[in-house]
Amino acid sequence: MTVLCFLGPTLPVEEGRPHLDAIFLPPVSQGDLLAAVLQYRPVAVGIVDGYFDQVPAVWHKEILWAMAQGVHVFGSSSMGALRAAELHPFGMVGVGRIFEQFRDGLLEDDDEVAVVHAPAADGFRALSEAMVNIRAAIPEEPELIDWAKSLYYPDRTWGALEARAGRKLPRRNLKREDAVEMLAVMARFLASPPPPLTVNWEFHATLWWETLYRSKTSPPAD
Repeated sequence: MTVLCFLGPTLPVEEGRPHLDAIFLPPVSQGDLLAAVLQYRPVAVGIVDGYFDQVPAVWHKEILWAMAQGVHVFGSSSMGALRAAELHPFGMVGVGRIFEQFRDGLLEDDDEVAVVHAPAADGFRALSEAMVNIRAAIPEEPELIDWAKSLYYPDRTWGALEARAGRKLPRRNLKREDAVEMLAVMARFLASPPPPLTVNWEFHATLWWETLYRSKTSPPAD
């Protein structure tokens, strides 16, 4: 039984492995989910981290297609929370506080979960702090929260916040907490091999979808 999980700056892979027996892949971008499902034929996929602005983000259509193939898709924390909030009516399973806040309209902006991070060679280590973590850590500091929100997301760091506040601040990593919760939820769900996901809607292959699909399945030209 093959399980995949796209993971990056939210949680180091070595910290994710004890929670779920899975093949851990780098942060997802457009086309990666399609390619991974074609290659591995997984029973389930978890999405935590994904690219936002450097390359095109994972496409909603990819997730719908994967579910139409019978793949159970879970999302949490970061890109996974965003896509789960948008696609939970179609069968994607969202996990955690961040997902719930996006689902319920309490959060709307993608930059709430965005961070800059180091490359793969450095373990995708986060180099800035997610706005959702800041909100969770200092809920009684509305002026400081508003100031952090006014910053461009790569500039949000605890160092900058503490310099602004003039004191040490409490810290919380809500994204990490949600990621661990998702892995645990998936592990419990997969404890007994589940049947393929059944959806009550029909997947429609558009021209753009066919173009992406061919790009992942056609042999390279000579």
